[in-house]
Order: sequence, then structure tokens, then C-alpha cells
Amino acid sequence: MEQFHQLLLNVWREACRHIEITESAATIAGMLREKMPLQCLLVRRLNLPHGSLETIAWGATGAFTPPPAESVLSPAKFKRLLDWAAQGRVEHSQGSRRISEIALVTPEETSGDVLLGPLANADGPAGVLLLISDGNRLFRREHQALMEALLEPFSTALENDRRMHELAALREAAEADRRTLLTRLGRREMGETVVGADEGLRAVMERVRLVSASDVPVLILGETGTGKEVVARAIHTRSARSSGPFIRVNCGAIPAELIDSQLFGHEKGSFTGAADTRKGWFERADGGTLFLDEIGELPLPAQVRLLRVLQDGYIERVGGQQPVRVDVRIVAATHRDLPAMVKEATFREDLWYRIAIFPILLPPLRDRLEDIPALARHFAERAANRFGLALAMPTDDDLKLFAGYRWPGNIRELGAVIDRAAILGDGRALEVATALGVDGMAPPKATQPAARPIDATPVVAGELDTLDEAMKRHIERALQATRGRIEGVNGAAALLGINPHTLRARMRKLQVNWGAFRKPAPF
Repeated sequence: MEQFHQLLLNVWREACRHIEITESAATIAGMLREKMPLQCLLVRRLNLPHGSLETIAWGATGAFTPPPAESVLSPAKFKRLLDWAAQGRVEHSQGSRRISEIALVTPEETSGDVLLGPLANADGPAGVLLLISDGNRLFRREHQALMEALLEPFSTALENDRRMHELAALREAAEADRRTLLTRLGRREMGETVVGADEGLRAVMERVRLVSASDVPVLILGETGTGKEVVARAIHTRSARSSGPFIRVNCGAIPAELIDSQLFGHEKGSFTGAADTRKGWFERADGGTLFLDEIGELPLPAQVRLLRVLQDGYIERVGGQQPVRVDVRIVAATHRDLPAMVKEATFREDLWYRIAIFPILLPPLRDRLEDIPALARHFAERAANRFGLALAMPTDDDLKLFAGYRWPGNIRELGAVIDRAAILGDGRALEVATALGVDGMAPPKATQPAARPIDATPVVAGELDTLDEAMKRHIERALQATRGRIEGVNGAAALLGINPHTLRARMRKLQVNWGAFRKPAPF
């Protein structure tokens, strides 16, 4: 009995030592051969979707020919095999006098004695284990008892093998998706490159270094297109939460009626169209970082609910009854003047104090001209990868043009200009001058335009438009110039130097009817 237990212990050790069952089957067969007349140990997996048996592993001596890699059974035979496997009993068949279950799974040329046992996992039958005797020697009752003891370690090994191959398939699929995404983004790696970290953004990256180790909220301020998301990702990747998710939410792109559902989630049936329970962005970012871009666009009611989450650490789904604990670090960003909005009562003062514990101000591109050469080369490499073109770098003349331009759209505009220049140059060179004056527009001057004379005429109260009215008219002029087009290199967003989602949010707020400007292009 002691030898039996020691053998079983050794089998367990060998089965758990290797990830793949093929690596342990031959060794275990050698152990068993010392205790029984074993010629071959064979493991076959039940492929439920295909109704077949797959040969997974074996250990044999002499001239043994394993069965085919896959044997397809008829539906009736496969069902009979499953019914037997569900009972969990070991079958013993001598020579040619085989019961039907053993005949279904044993290689046709097998002439020896056979022990057959079912292997299972938590979901039911998973495979079979066969022990085939050496020549005319027979298995005895104690060998059948040993076979029954072997079913558990081999079931565990078979399940570990299945999970390993499943993880490998998922990893290959994820790697394929990663390569596809990198190609679309024009990158070689997923990590964000902070160009200018040692030059124009030196002070910014120092503040990033200081705040990354803590867990306090961060507010990133700067004009549109200055790279606020890149800095937010840099904070995340340098923090203790780097292994967790990084979720970006554009607050200005969420319709007011959907803000609660998007941020906090909803229960099934909580409103018309809520067909399923949905986790909000806070729950999805649990254990990581939630980047609230354009936080200044949130309406006041949503600001109240956001403040409650930041104070208590709990959210409640729309239609839910129980609070849900979330562990999320908040990084917010905006191009708007939040202190002025606080004075105008369009942004809550208590929320301002909560999110602005550690502000980081990003300088516009016109104030960090020393970074333009490195940024231009970075975007040129990205464009070549994205469009499948030969790499063309900016020349000294190109860099002089870049240095003299004011870049109202900042880094985002620079990237768009180089993309256009790469496409126009078709891999031969960067057509920078043409890209800066695309679609017949006059190329931007290399020098700052002279300031217009200031009108010293006193302004009577009531003659000035409100800022919203002036912004609405400005957007409408852009829409008229682009015939209602919002996105793309010829769209109103590019003309105004802002993100298309941000432009749509402002249009909704200012009640701009963009459809009125949609006109067919002239032929």
C-alpha cells in the first residue's frame, strides 16, 4: 500500500510539474511500467463541438503507432461515449473481446489488454485515458485500482493543458490586434512618446515625476492640441496603477441625457433602450486611472454627482439600488479657464478645489519652438508607418517654415500638416509648403502678422456681444467656409484648430444648426 501511495504521489508531481500534458505523459508511462505490463499510455480529448476524439499525448515502448490526431464519430456513437464518460467508471477489456466504449477510442491495430477511464473537468466529460498492455500479458485487479486513482491527476493535467492552449490562442489574437492597432496608429510600440521631455516640456515632466507616485487628482491645463492626453498617460504609466486600466472619457462629447449612464453605468430596464446591465467608465477604470478630458464641458448636475463620487469613492448605477465601491485615480484636463467659470457659477467651486489639487500647465507649441524639430521627425516617422510610405524627414527649410508659423492647433495641427505633407510627397519628400497652404489657401507667413491698430473709441455697455454669441458666430463662419463639414483636413474642426468632438459639444451647447450649412461641393 505504501508503494501504491508513493507511486501516486510521484504521478501527481510529474503531472503538475509540466504545463503541457505531452511533457509528462512519457515520464508517467515509465513509472507505471515498473508496476504493470504497460506498452502504451494514451490520452485523448473529447472535442464536443466537432463530435470527435483528439489524440493529445502518449508514452509507449517498442513499435507503437498512435491513433490519428482526430477521429470523428457519428452523433450516436459520440453520445454513447459521453453517456459512459459521465458515469465515471473504468472499463477493462481483454484482447479482441472489447465492449463498445473501448472499441470507440482504441486504435484498430491494438491487440493487447486495455483499461479505459474517463477524464473530466468542472463542466463534465473532457477526455479519456487508455492503458494498453504489453503483448499477451493481462492487467489484474490491482492494476484497475491504480487506473482509477490515475484519473484525477490526468484530469487535472488535461485541464491545465487546455487552459494553456486557450491562453496561447488568446495571446496570439491579442498580439495580432496589437500589431493591427500599431499599424493604424503609425507606431512601433504602444507606449506614448513624450517628445520634448528634456527640452520644452522639462518643467512639465518634472511635475509629472513628482505627482505620479502619489494618488491625488491631477488637473492638466492647456490649449487644445497641446498633448494633454499624452501627459495623462505618462502620469498613469509612472504610477503604481500602471498595470491597471487607463480610460479616457471626453466629457464634451457625451450628450447631457447620457452622462450618468456613461460615467456610472445602468441596470437592465432602468430606461428605454437599457436592454442589458452596463458598467460605466468609473467601474471600467477600477484599479487604474480615469482621464476626464474637457471636464469644463460637464453640465452642473453632472458636476454634483461627480463630486459625490470623488468624495465618497462610491458610484450608483442608473436604476441601481446598491452603491458600488470604485478605486479610481482621477486625471482631468481642460482648455477652458475654470477659475473664471467658477466666478461665473458655471463650474462648481467645490469640484474645482477637489480636482485642482495638483495642476499642470502645458505650454502651447509656439512657446516651445525648440521641440518642433524632434516633433516633426516623430510625426514624419508615424506618417511613413501609417501610410506605408518611404520615410521622408523634414528639411532645414521645412523647419524654418514650422518655426515661423503660430500653430493655433498646436501639436495636433503639426501632426496633421506632416500627414498631409507625407501624402502629397508620396514617399519622395515632405511637401510642407503645400501642406501648410492646402486647398488653395494662402500659405501661412513665416513671420507673425502685424497687430491691428487698437480702436480707442469708448465702448458703450450693451454694445458688446457675449462670449457665447461671438463664439457661435465664429463657428458658423467656419461651417459656412467648409460647407457644413466638421471632420477631416478640410473640416471646420481643423480650421478652428480643435477636436471634432469638442466642436460638436460646443455646437450643441450654443445651439448651432450645422445642417443648415451642408451644401454640395461645386463642380
